Amino acid sequence: MTTRSKLTVQIREVTDADYPALAALQQAVWPQQPVTAEYLQHGDQELQGHTLRPHLWRIVAEVEAAEGQVATEGAGRVVGAASVMQWPGMFDPHRYHAEVLVLPSAEGEGVGRALAEAVWAHLMERGPREIMAGTQEDRPRGLAFLGHWGFKEAMRFFDNVLDVAQFDPAPFAAAARLAPGYRAVSLTDLIAERGFDAAWAAYFAGFVQARADVPRTAEATPMIENEFRKRAAHPQFWPEAVLLAVHEASGEVAALTELWLDPADEGRLNTGLTGTTRNHRRLGLALALKLRSIEQARARGAAKIWTGNASSNLPMLNINERLGFVKEPAWIEMQWFSPDVAGE
Repeated sequence: MTTRSKLTVQIREVTDADYPALAALQQAVWPQQPVTAEYLQHGDQELQGHTLRPHLWRIVAEVEAAEGQVATEGAGRVVGAASVMQWPGMFDPHRYHAEVLVLPSAEGEGVGRALAEAVWAHLMERGPREIMAGTQEDRPRGLAFLGHWGFKEAMRFFDNVLDVAQFDPAPFAAAARLAPGYRAVSLTDLIAERGFDAAWAAYFAGFVQARADVPRTAEATPMIENEFRKRAAHPQFWPEAVLLAVHEASGEVAALTELWLDPADEGRLNTGLTGTTRNHRRLGLALALKLRSIEQARARGAAKIWTGNASSNLPMLNINERLGFVKEPAWIEMQWFSPDVAGE
């Protein structure tokens, strides 16, 4: 399909050859969230192979040769991309997540509108009850764009960044010690102690319970253990940095924190889930594990640790602030509901 705009572009579905361009586009739009082509393609393959069979559709906008000319400067260059997908973590057959990215140099040229119109047509064919999309609070163009399409703010999330070299562990010496009756082990250590299956079963059980109270814009989908175990093969998974607080009497995982390798920056580590199961809270377990993970990052030579929190998750935001994490501009998650849902 060819869409006429100030910049003449062709909208087409993504092929495997487009992933390097998609990664470069994301780096240009969100320079603080770099990715690689391999990371994006691996994520798509995982999504397509998921037990829940979530929907995934990607398109790109590439510069088209002007009418009557064989080629134009920049013809074939990807200047924008969009996606429609369903998240397994909040899966509903009528809920979708939509994203539109435009190369900064191509903003204002009609590329975003062309992509959004294609996305909207695709979604309307599927009859969504809810669509999620978002942008940062310091992107007024993006906020206005989503508002024009009828999206309203639902929740805010903060990325928090710690400068590892500047962190001083001395004031937290007491907090780094686990409460009596608990011990800290890595997933690698637990596998050595119990065997792969038993260790992963304990990790999964603790993860599910700690995840239950994480704020989100919709109800969490129950996790599937076989899908959870696929993270063992993920290129950025670091089992030595999955730190678990194990209750010595019961053997159950009471709290955990995770550090993941970054796909594009060797000096950066990304926090996965940090949390405590309900029966073991208010003992400082999450903070103690977090402090150990910072030392682990320092030993690895990491420069930064990134972590994300919903604005309503005050306990974790307070922990991160105490540790010296600095907030990035908030990510604003926005929602669109079909008229039928909005009127219920």
